[in-house]
Amino acid sequence: MEFPAVSFTVTPDPESVTDARHFALSCLTDWGVPVLADDVGLVVSELVTNALRHSGRATGGRPGGDVHCEGVYDDPADPLGSAPSAIRLRLVHRAPWLLCGILDSSRAAPRRREPDYIAETGRGLHLVESFSVRWGWRTLPQGKIVWALFRSP
Repeated sequence: MEFPAVSFTVTPDPESVTDARHFALSCLTDWGVPVLADDVGLVVSELVTNALRHSGRATGGRPGGDVHCEGVYDDPADPLGSAPSAIRLRLVHRAPWLLCGILDSSRAAPRRREPDYIAETGRGLHLVESFSVRWGWRTLPQGKIVWALFRSP
């Protein structure tokens, strides 16, 4: 069975991670695949958190370095007048497959790090890989999409 693709705009607030997860779980229930709720909920949380944390404009350091990023939505106006960046969650369900994608304005590749068991961050992409059938990313003209694929039993 096919369902239309749905999307959710992520607001520039840490609470938006919870909102995005609830949106995804609601869609899974509507589509009759609540069995995927735990895995999809975890992956959505990780990908949205990564997008909020890493898709802003760097405020210092060297390109590609671990630098502080300005908020995604409250970036200063671009001299060319472009609109502020946005993060969107997209879900597509074509039984038995579910595709989850997070679009953001950064073209930087997601980087898996070796987990530091003392650090509070750095495990997100390992979790995405563990709980999805497959994941990846692709650059787009206005940024990138990081996606994860799931299969319902």
